[in-house]
Amino acid sequence: MLRGELNAADVLDPALRAAYARCRELNARDGKTYFLATRLLTPRQRPAVHALYGFARWADDIVDAPDPAISLDERGARLLRLDADLRAALRSGRSTHPVIAALADTAVRYAIDPQHFSDFMRSMRMDLTVAEYGTYEDLRDYMHGSAAVIGLQVLPVLGTVAPPDEAGPHAASLGIAFQLTNFLRDVGEDLDRHRIYLPQDLLAAHGVDRELLRWCRLHRRNDGRVRAAVRELAGTTREIYQHAARGVPMLYPVSRPCVETALLLYRGILDEIEATDCAVMHRRTVVPRGRKARALLPALARTAALRARRTPFPERRGALPGTVLP
Repeated sequence: MLRGELNAADVLDPALRAAYARCRELNARDGKTYFLATRLLTPRQRPAVHALYGFARWADDIVDAPDPAISLDERGARLLRLDADLRAALRSGRSTHPVIAALADTAVRYAIDPQHFSDFMRSMRMDLTVAEYGTYEDLRDYMHGSAAVIGLQVLPVLGTVAPPDEAGPHAASLGIAFQLTNFLRDVGEDLDRHRIYLPQDLLAAHGVDRELLRWCRLHRRNDGRVRAAVRELAGTTREIYQHAARGVPMLYPVSRPCVETALLLYRGILDEIEATDCAVMHRRTVVPRGRKARALLPALARTAALRARRTPFPERRGALPGTVLP
């Protein structure tokens, strides 16, 4: 399957094929819901999406290295080296780094704005020094680089039937909604890393502070004040999903089933959080397999129908960001 995807994407160089394969491994290992949705893309699109996700995961693994012997200073130094290698690769279009090589190739093929990667690295550095965010606007500043730009990076791969400037805000909202969903699901795990991604003013409005969160985590208990704060942010996240969903018809038809399914699955995480009365402090919410299957099967049928009609897709090399198609 991987060989067919790389052939379809016109990735022929052996070293580059190995780089894309590594990115695909990272996506399959750590982004199970996301990886499942990418199966609905055309084989030609998948390597690029894996490259973008693989690089993001690589950087995130530096920030959250599981080995406690790796100091904060060392993590910062590794991020700086990664950033320098990335900038050099984006200038030259190549790299010997096992993940950056695929990313640089994808950036060239799809003419992705290099600023998106700079913004992403800025947010990764923030994770080393920022443990909480005072307001939602402060959090949005962080999420611009950690989530919104991911949607903007992927947009040229998906292709659009609307001007890119119109589709871009919806793609950015999709990235933010996904990340907020992860923040809500992972409150307890993030607290173990001494981070709180729920805005402090939102928590304070419900009488929640770090000590209460720690108590809930330690004693595996819920608290009504925490549940209320989670419920409010979940409502905000649903509104952002609504904005993101309005961008789906702006995508190239063959890309829509993938994004629709990702939306459905991630919103399903919110549903499960609310179904458990927002018990996020001591358990990681997942979407049941049956629900995943019910979301995936209709999307597979739509994808098969589009491919049966041999819906064309623009040539990748030299394509412009968010290529507008007839």
